[in-house]
Amino acid sequence: MYFCGVKALIPQIFSIRDEQQFNETALAVFKHQAEFCVPYRQFITHLNIKPEQITRVAGIPYLPISFFKTHRVVSNTDPEEIVFSSSGTTGMVQSKHMVTNLSVYEKSFNKAFEQFYGPVADTCLLALLPSYLERDGSSLIYMIDALLNQSKHPDSGYFLHNHEELFQKLTALKNAGQPTLLIGVTYALLDFLETHQLDFPELIVMETGGMKGKRKEMVREELHEILKSGFGVNAIHSEYGMTELLSQAYSSGEGVFDCPNWMKIVLRDTNDPLTLLNSNQTGGINIIDLANINSCSFIATQDLGRLLPGGSFEVLGRFDNADIRGCNLLVQ
Repeated sequence: MYFCGVKALIPQIFSIRDEQQFNETALAVFKHQAEFCVPYRQFITHLNIKPEQITRVAGIPYLPISFFKTHRVVSNTDPEEIVFSSSGTTGMVQSKHMVTNLSVYEKSFNKAFEQFYGPVADTCLLALLPSYLERDGSSLIYMIDALLNQSKHPDSGYFLHNHEELFQKLTALKNAGQPTLLIGVTYALLDFLETHQLDFPELIVMETGGMKGKRKEMVREELHEILKSGFGVNAIHSEYGMTELLSQAYSSGEGVFDCPNWMKIVLRDTNDPLTLLNSNQTGGINIIDLANINSCSFIATQDLGRLLPGGSFEVLGRFDNADIRGCNLLVQ
């Protein structure tokens, strides 16, 4: 079931155009989740915060992301349509995102992709994502499946370890002048370049997912130089997403990410999690993801970042002792 007003909030979320609309919608989502998301309500109560007294987005508390490992984080009583789970090594507790309305996730990734890259129907989309394809519960694979189904190009599709086939396909697409996006888990892109080199400056190469324990982690600058040289491109794009979010931020180069209109990054003091920071400071990344309308939209991640003027941000690494994650974290 939908609680009062929530159904009307969904189109409102995806029609946000300015900061005022964002703030108004965020406060409405907060009021709903503070009442109906049980773990979030309990967390707020322990902080001695009264939701009715929150009148500004700056006053909204952020739920630690670890709650997705230990609690059912939902804000309605609908059964889940799918459960997304995080990747992890054996013995590691996985995060689980109970998604009670898949159409919201689909709306989110479709609108975000089009905002940053245009209609997917016009693009040849190639996916080199072996570690994701080899497990269940990946929200990234759900998104790529849907985007591939919308691509009109006959060569769009997945690749596992068939690097020669991928090389031949990329070469043909380059010769045809076809707009092409290659999204790949970082270690698989490096594996490909060990035996194949390209000069395809029009290609969009998007790395996601880190090394997955397959290779030693690298600083972003070193990694991107290798990828730029190997594919013959001027910049490496990146995707910043995670199991606990139904939205993604994208970088078109230099590790600088931008959010879709319904998502925002806020930084917190690493020593005082309730204190927020200004631009050009380094702190813990808090995320407002209004697409999480049916779970929790206000999440304190274990990532470290820097907020830039205009709302762009950089990911700088992780807090000490944080679990290794699959969401594009390159320690610098």
